[in-house]
Amino acid sequence: MLRFAMERRKDESYCHIQHDRPVGRRTLGPPGHGQRSGDEVFGSTGSAWPWGVFTPEDAFVAAANTCVMMMFIWATERFKLKLLSYECRTEGTKLIELDRTETFTRLLFRPVIRIAAAGEPQATIEARTRRALQAAQKYSLVANSVKSEILLEPEIFIEE
Repeated sequence: MLRFAMERRKDESYCHIQHDRPVGRRTLGPPGHGQRSGDEVFGSTGSAWPWGVFTPEDAFVAAANTCVMMMFIWATERFKLKLLSYECRTEGTKLIELDRTETFTRLLFRPVIRIAAAGEPQATIEARTRRALQAAQKYSLVANSVKSEILLEPEIFIEE
């Protein structure tokens, strides 16, 4: 699994990248040969190559994941949120056409975000966190440069 995580402790920030390679789900061969509708799933949680080699697809999804993470960190400072941690699992779905051209059709981001309440109402903090996540997507150069559908499914935890 390739995992991006950011933690903030006191006045310091840590960015952690972890890689544990599981065997993935890629089938080699023409569409329809062990594949459903020519789709392949790649993600920042590991690719299909069992011998641990990163593919260009992994790099593409990791670049989008990293860019959104960096823009979210920027947005939390702008929205005056006390970010405790950010961890995001991102999956990209790739379509293989009959002529063997390939296109990513979807990027699904599943961030797990922990924010300190700092005495403010939880509903207010959650609304600002969601706005910060929207701003991160809006200002992410990589996410804006692809023609894939971008989906966000965040889990937000407010801690007292």
